[in-house]
Amino acid sequence: MDPPEEAGIVLRTPAGRRIDPAALSWVATRSGGPGGQHANTSDTAVTVTIEIARCGLPADVEARVVAAVGATVVANSSRSRSQWRNRQLAIQVVLERLDHAAAPPPAERRPTRPGRGAREARLRDKRAAGERKRLRGRPAADD
Repeated sequence: MDPPEEAGIVLRTPAGRRIDPAALSWVATRSGGPGGQHANTSDTAVTVTIEIARCGLPADVEARVVAAVGATVVANSSRSRSQWRNRQLAIQVVLERLDHAAAPPPAERRPTRPGRGAREARLRDKRAAGERKRLRGRPAADD
């Protein structure tokens, strides 16, 4: 099933990326597990799919997402007995996955050297540790 393409529907990821609603589709199926007759007759489990090519993302972001997760992002939910709630949960998960895949890689770390104070503190700590270990030994024979 495709979502209704009404003028007021706007999909935004948690990071604020705008997603074209036409890129989202969902399917309801029967969920397993407890629930008795209700679970056996109701299509409450939901699978939400977003097609990356139809999202309207910038080319560089789209390339990162496709490289990370492929051409589609999929999420399932069957936690609730309500199809509406499962659809909301699955949409939330799929948008979070899309955001995670779209995040730029972290900047490469530029190596730095420790400052003078840090070097002195490290040597002071080493001397203190050595003294502490020396004092743990047996007493000298003349004591």
